[in-house]
Amino acid sequence: MVAQLTDITGIGIASARALMDHGFKTVALIANSTAEKLSVVPGFSVIRSQKTVAAAKQLANVKPTKSKTATTAKKATAKKKDKVKDKKKDKKKDKKKDKKKDKKKDKKKDKKKDKKKSAKSKSGKNKSDDKKKKRKK
Repeated sequence: MVAQLTDITGIGIASARALMDHGFKTVALIANSTAEKLSVVPGFSVIRSQKTVAAAKQLANVKPTKSKTATTAKKATAKKKDKVKDKKKDKKKDKKKDKKKDKKKDKKKDKKKDKKKSAKSKSGKNKSDDKKKKRKK
């Protein structure tokens, strides 16, 4: 039995037509192709092309070989993940710093309030004492 393009995992009728329009008429042609060549077909990114070639090789019982683009793509995605992790770490550090700054500001504000209250209470006592003295006279 000869496998059809739609037998490849991830390939439907529309994708099969696009592949056939670009010269990939059999599973064997796709299995023996590279991801770079397949990525020329509209709708096929390098990653999708890699998956399609691997699925075609599996369907055609061809030993899959590691292409340079497969390892390059994996490295690229790993680097992106590392960058995302680094950004998240940086954001966490920034948040911690901001919290520390906010706490310091709050402490300063509290100290100022306490000073104002103590100053008011002192001046308020003096005024009330003065009023009491005036009334007595």
